Amino acid sequence: MSAAVSPAQHEPDLAWFARPVLDVAADLLGAHLTHSAPEGSVTLRLTEVEAYGGLDDPGSHAARGVTLRNRSMALPGGHLYAYRHLGLHTCLNVVAGPEGSPSAVLLRGAEVIDGEPLALARRTERGVAKTARDLARGPARLAVALGVGVDHDGVDLLERGGCLTLAVCGSQPTGVPADASVDLPGAVMRGPRVGVSGLGGDGELFPWRLWLAGEPTVSAYRAVSPRRR
Repeated sequence: MSAAVSPAQHEPDLAWFARPVLDVAADLLGAHLTHSAPEGSVTLRLTEVEAYGGLDDPGSHAARGVTLRNRSMALPGGHLYAYRHLGLHTCLNVVAGPEGSPSAVLLRGAEVIDGEPLALARRTERGVAKTARDLARGPARLAVALGVGVDHDGVDLLERGGCLTLAVCGSQPTGVPADASVDLPGAVMRGPRVGVSGLGGDGELFPWRLWLAGEPTVSAYRAVSPRRR
């Protein structure tokens, strides 16, 4: 069974996901993502994300169109896009926008709020997990802690009774707030995306990494590498 949805949260519908990717990204902050598996459930509270568009986003997997690898990005909003980064680590994305318009939100950091022993066991099996803060701090760690891999690519988050469920904050979507640069606890912050080269990594053109200020589970920013996401 997945974790119960609190009164302050609700399960989003298709229209919630069928919005501009940056708005969906902002509203995913603070959301609860639950994976229910035979060995138990883990719930994460999302604290850091990155938005990626389609043909108009040079940092996106879909910058050159839809391919066999990124085809899940073109599914209707609310699906999962899971891929393996550098052949080593799984990265998880929530698809946004209407069907055929590829865009997705990379899940970069989260706090484990339920199922910590299971998340710790998964992380310890794959590497060192020194503190609770580090369990899902970074996209690869997040996927391991949640117990989700590339075999979950294309999963529908809106499917009733599915293994992956999402609960978001507030009764209405809000999008990116006007004060997205105010460094106050809980405020939405914006900056350049991690590891994106060229124009897509320009923080002035694409300040599409969003995080909650003051959250210890937000990953450290790293300088741009030559590789494009």
